[in-house]
Amino acid sequence: MSTFPGSPDASGVSPDPDTSGASSGTSGAPGASSGASGTSSGASGTSSGADAAADAPNLDFAGTTPYEDYVQADVLTHLQHLRSDDPGEMVFLVTTQVMELWFTVIVHEWETASRALREDRVPVAMDALKRSVRELEALNHSWRPLAQLTPAQFNAYRGALGEGSGFQSAMYRRMEFLLGEKSASMLVPHRGAPRVHAELEKALHEPSLYDEVLGLLARRGLPVPAAVLNRDLAGRYEPSPEVEAVWAGIYADPDQNGELVRLGEALSDVAELVWRWRNDHLVATRRAMGAKTGTGGSAGVAWLEKRAQKNVFPELWTARSHV
Repeated sequence: MSTFPGSPDASGVSPDPDTSGASSGTSGAPGASSGASGTSSGASGTSSGADAAADAPNLDFAGTTPYEDYVQADVLTHLQHLRSDDPGEMVFLVTTQVMELWFTVIVHEWETASRALREDRVPVAMDALKRSVRELEALNHSWRPLAQLTPAQFNAYRGALGEGSGFQSAMYRRMEFLLGEKSASMLVPHRGAPRVHAELEKALHEPSLYDEVLGLLARRGLPVPAAVLNRDLAGRYEPSPEVEAVWAGIYADPDQNGELVRLGEALSDVAELVWRWRNDHLVATRRAMGAKTGTGGSAGVAWLEKRAQKNVFPELWTARSHV
């Protein structure tokens, strides 16, 4: 066993005083060193504490947090007013609300693209279309929480919807109008909401995204028929053989028409994802309720099947057979 200075040695006898003093003096040096080390450690601790304080987020605000002011999270997370006791209603309601938010973003992107095309700013339009493709992908993924509902699960809270139905969504209707799928009759459900009705009526009479694309092609000297350019904008877009020929010519010469080919492909990406959205809606509805009449008195699956058969930007698809 080792012995310590100033302590009895292993035999129980204290060390020689002179030796003890020498030892003690030697011991004093490390002690001084230890003190210096302690001072250094204290300074380091103070520095570390200051750094930690500097890195800490501000937690004290006079009112609501800046995050809340910007995101309005408290509003969003208190918009869920359930109408049944079934626990599955919450995910149905929140998923539907999330879809409405994605509709809003996508409408914003397509309106941005429409304005840019009108002003011949194709790169700006392309950026908006590309963003909308990623947003459409996220929108389509929103079906996943609802995609495997059994009839019994859906029936547990279906009555809470009353006559509510997705086709009554004003923001989705604006999406459809921007795609050229227009019908004045679809304004009727919104007569009781003046602001919403006015926004839809304005969108009904404005050029669709595809109308702006065709206007751009005409300004580039391509033979888009006057009858197409001057059509009644409040009516549904109908396919044109002449427009099909224009797209076929664009795709046949990609070296000459590189920018327009890229625009056509961006529009095709949008159209494909819209088609997938409609099909995912159809499949989810078929699983949840079969061929029963839809909520709101719609034809349910039969109506969705009809919608799923329609192509958005039709000539972009048919023209490929002629290239």
